[in-house]
Amino acid sequence: MRQISKKLDWQQRIAKERIEILFRQAEENFKKYPERSRRYVELARKIGLRYNVRFSKELKMKFCKNCNSLLIPGVSSQVRVEKKTLIIKCKKCDKLYKRPL
Repeated sequence: MRQISKKLDWQQRIAKERIEILFRQAEENFKKYPERSRRYVELARKIGLRYNVRFSKELKMKFCKNCNSLLIPGVSSQVRVEKKTLIIKCKKCDKLYKRPL
């Protein structure tokens, strides 16, 4: 049976900082370099998996879990409200995300 080791607190703190920096860079570079911003999101997810860092709800809603693209309403995603449910559709891979309001 594989044992899951807990990372040290300072490692998790640094990983959280790096994730936030990568998401900030992804948002800044999205218009000019959309593929680069997708790569930043991919790297942030890898850091989160490696150091067992959970993403905040805000960060979870900012990217597509299928294609790692940044979800910006009207540009890379389509947002609808139906029956007290928020429906977000990724324009790149057509994945749907439903969240209650």
